[in-house]
Amino acid sequence: MDFLPGDLVHVYNRGNNKQQVFFSDDNYLFFRDKIARHIAPVCDIVAYCLMPNHFLFLIQVNDNSVRPRKIGSLMSNELNNGFRVLQSSYAMAINKHLNRTGSLFQQKAKFKLLNLLGKTSENYAEICFHYIHQNPMKAGLVNRMEDWIYSSFCEHAFGADGVCRKEIASELFRIKQEEFYRASYQVLNVDIVSQIL
Repeated sequence: MDFLPGDLVHVYNRGNNKQQVFFSDDNYLFFRDKIARHIAPVCDIVAYCLMPNHFLFLIQVNDNSVRPRKIGSLMSNELNNGFRVLQSSYAMAINKHLNRTGSLFQQKAKFKLLNLLGKTSENYAEICFHYIHQNPMKAGLVNRMEDWIYSSFCEHAFGADGVCRKEIASELFRIKQEEFYRASYQVLNVDIVSQIL
């Protein structure tokens, strides 16, 4: 997919056949290290969440993202390559650790360009931002978003260290730090959520 700097993109993928991709706390932490190594240098991460069988990101494309990248005989860009390397290197490590073979993730991560969803009063990127953080709670993994440590919620709510560009979220959504927690727990419009997936 072709992107332009400034584009807001929902990136997600799940385990092959909806299977689990994270099996222990160490797996989540290892994947987060890979995010810092392969994704953060090629885009601005606004939000992310790692779930037992999938991952979700809201990213903003920057100049690094769109730089051409040759992969064998194919031309791609740094953003696509970053997610390709993230998934393949993580899958190789998990397969080796668990003595398994085969695909761990579905073939390619999905990229949903939020800028193209229409000119309405709805802010699709802001809905995506909250949807990503609400995922563990909606799945029944935790009762409160702050209890799921494998997302960027605590980075935004409490200023925890991490890979997100918190200032970009502040600029994009104009949510002040003191309003963030309440805004994060809002009920999301299911029709709009269906359009960001």
